Amino acid sequence: MSTVRFLLRLPSALHRLLTERADAHGLSLNEYCVRRLAGPESIAVAHPGAMAIRARAGAVAGRHLAGLILHGSWTRGEARSTSDVDVLVVVDRREALTRALYRTWDAVPLSWDGRSVDVHFIHLPDNPDRAGAVWCEAAIDGVVLDDRGGRVESTLRQIRRAIAEGRLVRRHAHGQPYWTVAA
Repeated sequence: MSTVRFLLRLPSALHRLLTERADAHGLSLNEYCVRRLAGPESIAVAHPGAMAIRARAGAVAGRHLAGLILHGSWTRGEARSTSDVDVLVVVDRREALTRALYRTWDAVPLSWDGRSVDVHFIHLPDNPDRAGAVWCEAAIDGVVLDDRGGRVESTLRQIRRAIAEGRLVRRHAHGQPYWTVAA
């Protein structure tokens, strides 16, 4: 990979903040800035919290694990001090979605930079053109941490296409957003 020099002048307070965040991620300031400019995926995928989530999901779901997606306020950059990190653990249909999965996951709490990790076990949608709300939200702002076999990213692409083409639409009722198949 070839690199080029890029000189950027910024306020000292911003430099200090970026340096602190780079240190927190165990990265050089240069590497941190490159990853930030590349998008949230590049920071999240290499994060120690992501590695812990991958290990736990593999232990809980085993051979049925299809993929992992970060979603919610953390990936949208809207997390508050009390926000958790939301994770979709995608399992194939041979694995029943039972409370036992959650009990096994909850046996040892995980955290991501001091935030609790909230998981939701889910199957791939039967038809991406009729995907539910959680899948639509994940398609818009989700970060794929793991995708065994490429099925998760393929499904998200199909959902994004359905949204872009107007087949899935976001509406609001009583101030609350929801997703539905276009009429």
